[in-house]
Amino acid sequence: MALTAGAQQHPAITARDYARAETRLSFNTEPLIQRNGIHPNWLSDDRFYYRTPAAQGGEFIIYNPAKATKARAFDHQKLAAALSAATGKQYSATNLPFNTISFSDDGKGLIFRVDDKQWKFENGRVVPDASEVTTTNARGRRGRTMGGNPNEVLSPDKQKAVFIKDFNLWVRDVKTGQQTQLTTDGIKDNGYATDNAGWAQSNRPILVWSPDSKKIATFQQDERKVNNMYLVSTKVGAPKLTEWKYPLPGDKEIPMLTRVIINVDSPKVLKLQCAPDPHRSTLSDDIKGGAGWADVYWSDDAAKLVFASTNRDHKVEKVRMADAETGAVREIFDETSKTQFESGWDDVNWRYLSKSNEILWFSERDNWGHLYLYDANNGKLKNQVTKGDWVVTNVVKVDEKNRVVYFTADGLEAENPYFSQLCKIGLDGKGFMVLTPGAGNHTASFSPKGNYIVDTYSKPDVPPVTVLRNLKGKQLLELEKVNISKLQASGWKATVPFSVKAHDGKTDIYGLMWVPANLDPNKKYPVIDYIYPGPQGGSVGSWSFSAVRGDNSALAELGFVVVEIEGTSNPLRSKSFHDMAYGDMAQNTLADQITGIKQLAAKYPYIDLDRVGIWGHSGGGFATAGAMFRYPDFFKVGIAESGNHDNRNYEDNWGERYNGLLENATYDEQANQNLAKNLKGKLMLAHGLMDDNVPPQNTLLVAEALEKANKSFDLVIFPNSPHGYGQYSYYMMRRRWDYFVKNLLGAEPPADYKIGPNK
Repeated sequence: MALTAGAQQHPAITARDYARAETRLSFNTEPLIQRNGIHPNWLSDDRFYYRTPAAQGGEFIIYNPAKATKARAFDHQKLAAALSAATGKQYSATNLPFNTISFSDDGKGLIFRVDDKQWKFENGRVVPDASEVTTTNARGRRGRTMGGNPNEVLSPDKQKAVFIKDFNLWVRDVKTGQQTQLTTDGIKDNGYATDNAGWAQSNRPILVWSPDSKKIATFQQDERKVNNMYLVSTKVGAPKLTEWKYPLPGDKEIPMLTRVIINVDSPKVLKLQCAPDPHRSTLSDDIKGGAGWADVYWSDDAAKLVFASTNRDHKVEKVRMADAETGAVREIFDETSKTQFESGWDDVNWRYLSKSNEILWFSERDNWGHLYLYDANNGKLKNQVTKGDWVVTNVVKVDEKNRVVYFTADGLEAENPYFSQLCKIGLDGKGFMVLTPGAGNHTASFSPKGNYIVDTYSKPDVPPVTVLRNLKGKQLLELEKVNISKLQASGWKATVPFSVKAHDGKTDIYGLMWVPANLDPNKKYPVIDYIYPGPQGGSVGSWSFSAVRGDNSALAELGFVVVEIEGTSNPLRSKSFHDMAYGDMAQNTLADQITGIKQLAAKYPYIDLDRVGIWGHSGGGFATAGAMFRYPDFFKVGIAESGNHDNRNYEDNWGERYNGLLENATYDEQANQNLAKNLKGKLMLAHGLMDDNVPPQNTLLVAEALEKANKSFDLVIFPNSPHGYGQYSYYMMRRRWDYFVKNLLGAEPPADYKIGPNK
């Protein structure tokens, strides 16, 4: 690789330089941020609590919006003393070992967990506690309970808990502990409610309780003929083989779900009268959802079950209704997409409205993600609820009584289409209102009773402000404003947001840039492009404020310009934007990265287009190697971590959702190992050999191809690590710094520098 003369003569980078870069990692910047926002944890009576940062005493504060009062949630000193006495460990009032609390049903006891054990603080004493306490998340949804077995699913009345035992479902009476078997014909690889999406598994059953706590909706999952995936641990002596079901694109057999309704009080299994469905949801193939099982809703009287069936390549959705007594199934309506259908991003966006027997449906049929209202009796469209050149990103709440839907939307602010706001509209499509006005990315949280909104908003370069609003969006008061004066005094520089044109020369795309704090505009700086191409996400991720994003700021301090460019084919824009690379994920956003960097260089002459590096993890690893092989004259140095380099070797849903079925797409042409011979620059590959998300064979295929092509490259292996590198993350970070410093900056890094908060 040819470096400029200036780069060849760059002096050595010292340990002091690395130490300065380390000051731009989160463990060093967080202590410099004061009044670091509010993350409300709602209580059932519309009060909420939050914990102040350790620098401010680490106190739990309860705020009562109705009375506009703020107070300590409990006596911290007494709890610390009581907890120390109960556990034999010493705790201080300012350093309590938990971040989440709840209250007993009578409101007198404070419940928390320490060292995987639940405790109650009451009458000045801390005692072990086994009660089931339902939590409420930021969207006001009831979630998992604090107490009990995490592999059980509690009924709405909290009297029953369902769990998996020997591939069958059992129910436990919470009061008596009595266990009753609900199913009997579950066997290995054909069990009930089993959680396995190929890349995601758990022992918690996937099901939805009926509102009356008498029935559950779930499935029997047939994986008997599905291919196995294997990983082998590294240790002294015989290795341990890990084996599980992991379907691949093109496989004849994939997991299939036979839908059932189970009567719990008098155990009986009712199979629904429809063919088995592929292991898919309207969102992805991970069928877990906010209600326990995505795309499944009970009617209020538990007489009907409404669900959506998704076909293998996500092109056909069928919305159906089952009779909970007979199992008879009728189709309400269906929708077909030429590419892939998606019902949102964080969670599915459609709802069954039991009170009016309607379906609130999400669709991108007019090129934007919007809501539509259907009559569940006849399947006819009643009206389009939302409309415009913007997208509904998440349905937060539906008020059926007042016929109002609350949702988050992107694209309403001209400054940046990724800025999110909370909105509401009538189900008749009238009365649209933005409830969180103001420029910036808004994260809003409803109170459980729906009377208040806590709204935190910021920009990538502007710190957060948290305010309390009513349901009309009116600001009642400012709760917190983040203070970054100490951070700024340390020499920290905020990221620089920007917009450029995509590879088509017309479409606006957005990104962030970091430069050295001591930037000399008369010098030339090499570029590092951090990439995550999607198509399910993007390089930037959240557009809210963050003092640091990974090690971007740290790399900038070592003498680089670092960029993240949210290219085309990523979500949260129009469907045509998202579909630009459909059927060819190998090209996804790479051309955007190149044209974007070139436009930045035209604006900022200190950017050196002769020294451009790129790195990414997972999909970013796939894109990095692809960039080095497809554009070898532009990208000179690359680090590809844990990449899915051949999507025929990654779980079936990913490729089949965004490329299409194997017989209809060019998987072979997209595979990185088939282009490895084009490598000109310096490439490092990295992978964990116990990666159960992206199997390590993906990287080994590229390594073998590079060897066959007689190409030099670097390889970092983490023998017992999963998809993320865990305890070796800072090691990988240091290797990343070294690689770019040596091969892109043209300097010698300090030998074996150790990064981390605890050296």
